[in-house]
Amino acid sequence: MIDDLRIRNYSRCTINNYIRLVARFAQHFGRSPERLGSEHVRDYQLHLLASKTSWGVFNQTVAALRFLYRVTLKQNWPLERLPYGKKPKRLPCVLSQQEVLQFLGAITNPMHRMALTAAYAAGLRVSEVVTLRVEDIDSARMLIHVRQGKGQKDRIVSLSEVLLRSLRAYWREYRPRVWLFPGQKRDKPICKRTLQGACERADRAAGLKKRVSAHTMRHSFATHLLEAGTDIRTVQALLGHASLSTTAIYAHVQRRLVTATRSPLDLIEQLSPTL
Repeated sequence: MIDDLRIRNYSRCTINNYIRLVARFAQHFGRSPERLGSEHVRDYQLHLLASKTSWGVFNQTVAALRFLYRVTLKQNWPLERLPYGKKPKRLPCVLSQQEVLQFLGAITNPMHRMALTAAYAAGLRVSEVVTLRVEDIDSARMLIHVRQGKGQKDRIVSLSEVLLRSLRAYWREYRPRVWLFPGQKRDKPICKRTLQGACERADRAAGLKKRVSAHTMRHSFATHLLEAGTDIRTVQALLGHASLSTTAIYAHVQRRLVTATRSPLDLIEQLSPTL
């Protein structure tokens, strides 16, 4: 299965996740997946639901098992036997600009604060932030090169002048050589879990009544751009979304547009001031 995934140029992260999820499936039944059938897949899906597994993990498990049985094991099961779950659509958590400042100010580690500042300034995924190289910061053209983002796609995003000044001060202190945000071992980048842990601590310290993750920085970036009047297709390109519909979710959380819409109750009050 690993070879089949590699031949199709799946990312290392996707390969690791698929193998891990298939291993859990096999361990649940105590048998090789080659000796299991579609009825076992159905039973396992029910087990995941009973275990209150998130819909993200549920659907990723389905994707891994579909690949295993259709590609590696060459089973001709109808896809209806391996259905995806309908994932609930929830609006993303977005911070106001003041809350962004409050949150970043609560991060005590300068490297962690710089990494999450970059995530907000450029709308980067946490996986993209941790793999930034020093050479990816193009100060001459005021661009950041994002290499092999989601879907193994390269893209460029704008480099904020404020971010550039902060990065230069950060570089003078830390002197990173290869990775912009190195881990404990300088030849490896910082771990995603490290930044997620920094987010959890800063969220508590800042006293925000929102569950802030590293991805919240990306959500806030997109929403704030749209509120400032940036064209949605430009935001789509900056975020690296393949579909405009993915970007469109941020149009639903624009405070400026929502609060500018008057409720019918306000109009009725004009007719009946005593309401």
